[in-house]
Amino acid sequence: MSDLFKRGGPPLPLLVLPGLLVLLALPFYLDAFWLRIGLFSMAAAIGAVGLALLAGTAGQLSLGHAFFLAVGAYGYAWLAGDPGPGLPPLLALVLAVLLAGAAGGLFSPVAGRVRGIYLGVATLALVFLGHHVLLTADSVTGGFNGRAVPPLTVGGFGFTDDGPQLTVLGVPFGAEERLWYLGLALFALTWFTARGLLRGRPGRALTALRDSETAASVMGVDVARHRSAAFVVSSMYAGLAGALLALAFRRIVPDYFSLALSVDYLAMIVIGGLGSVAGATAGAVFVTALPLLMTRYADHLPLVAAPGSAEGAIGPTEAARYLYGAAIVVILLYAPDGLHGLARRTRARLRRRSPCPPGAGRPPRPPARAERAARPKEHTP
Repeated sequence: MSDLFKRGGPPLPLLVLPGLLVLLALPFYLDAFWLRIGLFSMAAAIGAVGLALLAGTAGQLSLGHAFFLAVGAYGYAWLAGDPGPGLPPLLALVLAVLLAGAAGGLFSPVAGRVRGIYLGVATLALVFLGHHVLLTADSVTGGFNGRAVPPLTVGGFGFTDDGPQLTVLGVPFGAEERLWYLGLALFALTWFTARGLLRGRPGRALTALRDSETAASVMGVDVARHRSAAFVVSSMYAGLAGALLALAFRRIVPDYFSLALSVDYLAMIVIGGLGSVAGATAGAVFVTALPLLMTRYADHLPLVAAPGSAEGAIGPTEAARYLYGAAIVVILLYAPDGLHGLARRTRARLRRRSPCPPGAGRPPRPPARAERAARPKEHTP
C-alpha cells in the first residue's frame, strides 16, 4: 500500500489524472511562447529527475550532468543527420539514450568507488573534456557553430512545421504543439519509472547507501554495483533530456553544454527537494521558466534590461541566476527539504486544522497504559 493511502490522502491516480488532463488540453489554449516554456521545462524535468535519483537518493554528487546531456543531444543529431549514419530518427533517439548510458557505464567504475566531493571533482572533468571534444570534432559536432538537428519522424508523422498539415478541433498543430505531446509522453514515462525505482528494492538499497554505507553493506547491499547502476540510469535520463532539448532548439552549439548547465540542474534538485521526483520536477520548472519569463517581461521589471539594450545592465538570464541563487540560500536555511517538503508540511497542517465532519466527533483516545504494579516490600529479618 502506498504512502498516500497510509497518510489518508487520495490515491495517486486521483491526484495525477486532473493534472494530466490539463496538460493534454494546454496546446489548444496557449501560444507558441508558453508551449516552448512547457517543452523546455519537461525536458529539464527529465534530466533533473535523473540527477535526483543519483544525488538525492544515492547521495552521489555529480557536476557532469551537462556532459551526458551533450552526449544525448549530439548523439541524436549525428545518428539521424548528415554527416552521420542517417538512421531513422526514432531509432537514433533510442540509440542516443543508450549512448549516454554507455558513457555513464564507462565512468561507473569511478562512480562506484568514489563519493562526495571527490566524485564531484571527477565528474567536473567530464564537462571540460566534453566541451573540448565538441569544439574540436568538427565532422561530428560542427565545431563552434554547432549543427542542425534533424526533426523527429515516426511512421511518416513529423514533429515539425514542414510535415503534413495537422488541425485538431480547429487548432493548427505546428512543431511546438506536436513536440509538446512528445515531451509529455517522455516525461510521464520517465516520471513513473523513477517513482517505481524509488518505491522498489533499488530505491530502498540506494537510500540505505546514502544513509550509511557500512549498514547497507552489512544488510547485503552491493555498494559499488548499486552506485554504478544509479550513475548509468542518471546518465540515460540526461541523454534523453538532451535529445529532447535538441529537438526543441533545432540547432545545438557546444557553449550551451557548459558547467553552468550542470549547476542549473543541481539548483533544480536543491530547490525542489533532494530525492523527490515531484520536487525535481518543480525545481526544473522554476529554474527553466524564470529566465524565459524575465526575458519576455524585461521592460516591465526594475533593474533588468532587455537583452542587448544597454551595457553594464543586468540581463534577464543573469538576473534569473541571482534570483534562484537567492532561492537556494532561502531553501537551505528555512526549508532544507525543498519545495516538495514545504508543500508536504503545508498539506499536513491544513489537514490537522480542517474541522471534523458533523457527527463525526473526536476520535477515541487510546486506552491508558496499565499502571505498573507496586513492588512488594522486602521484609528484613
